[in-house]
Amino acid sequence: MALGIRKLLVLSLVVAVFLLANIWLVVRWLDDVGAVGFDRHVRTEYLTGTAITILVALLILLVGPGARRLSLSRRCPVCDHSVSGGSKYCGECGSKV
Repeated sequence: MALGIRKLLVLSLVVAVFLLANIWLVVRWLDDVGAVGFDRHVRTEYLTGTAITILVALLILLVGPGARRLSLSRRCPVCDHSVSGGSKYCGECGSKV
């Protein structure tokens, strides 16, 4: 893991702990700013059950049938042998994965 990613991870964990420790202060601040009232307005006016159902259906249909799965292990299309890592060729039969 790169040093920059580690620094970002530590910084985000520190911010998360800080926010969790001061959750009531954050909630009061959001209410004073007006974010809570705006959220209630948007939820009642625009996010009805039908709208949420349509959005979820569109997100499901957005992923095509040929979408690749994100995994470290894949199967060879020729011999069905498990190919691990980022190798481009099967170790058993030598075909391109």
